[in-house]
Parts: sequence; C-alpha cells; structure tokens
Amino acid sequence: MDRLSRIYRQCLGFGAGLSMALVFTIIFLNSTRRYLVGQSVPWGEELPIYLTIYGVMLALALGYLNDQHIRFSIFVDLLSERVRQRLYAAVDVLTIVSGLTLAYAGHVFALRRGGLDSSGLKSTADRLANATGITALEWVGKLGTWQYAIAIGGALLAVAALFKLIERIKTMGAN
Repeated sequence: MDRLSRIYRQCLGFGAGLSMALVFTIIFLNSTRRYLVGQSVPWGEELPIYLTIYGVMLALALGYLNDQHIRFSIFVDLLSERVRQRLYAAVDVLTIVSGLTLAYAGHVFALRRGGLDSSGLKSTADRLANATGITALEWVGKLGTWQYAIAIGGALLAVAALFKLIERIKTMGAN
C-alpha cells in the first residue's frame, strides 16, 4: 500500500507541476506575442484558466495526502495523541465523503453545460481535429472537458483521503 501511495503522490505532483508549467508557458508566449505582434492567440486567455483549475485540483489531493492542508492545530494539539489520530481518521472519512460528493456534483455540472462550446478553444479544437483527422479532438473545444476538473478533483481527493485513512489505521494499529 505504501508503494501505491508513493506512486499516487508522484503522479499528483507531476500533474500539478505540469499544469503550472503549461500555464506559465502559455501566458508567457501569449504575452510575448501580444507585445511583439499586437495579437494574442485565441486560446491563450482561456486555456490557462482551465489548466489552473486542473492543477489546483491535483495539488489539493496531493496536499491532503501529504497532510499539508490547513487545520486548526491549536485546538487539536491540546488532545492526546490517541484522540488526535482518531479525530484525523474521522476527518479522513468525512473527506472521502466530501470528495465523492464533489465528484458527483462536478459530474452533474459538466453534464448540464458540457456540450457547449468553449469560445476561445472551439476554432482551435476544430482545426486540430480537421488537421489530424481525429474527430475526437473536438472535445478540447467543449466546456465539459474543462468543467470535469471538479469531478476529477473530487475523485482524486477521495482517493487521497482513502490512502491517508489506511495509513492512519496502520499507524494506530502499530501503537
């Protein structure tokens, strides 16, 4: 289980880092083009926003898995170690439920408006699909692709909390 958790951490970290690197690169190139040529790329304003949301959701799960999230430790630190570990395990269970709820809500949200075109990405997605002959690439220009970040992030958080819960139970059993 430890190995699986470590691989999950690495994947989350890589995904979050890649997302932020892409955001930086797109904004840098778009800004440079705007000042040199006087024109932005059509997808250069919208895509970084969507990539940031995916990056935040990946980092949220990673932060939880690494136990680096915000908590009111001033009150928790007053508890005994045993009570504190049980409280953390209860929070893990609540986080699993919250993550699954977020995944479901994100799924419903993406279904409602997911078929709508993303104004800044539609033409680029169509050109990409036509150039490659892969019509499935049209999904890049749909809002659902990007709105699914909430559903995916909720699922990732639930899995991270499950890994953390298993880790805590193993630690409590060892003590």
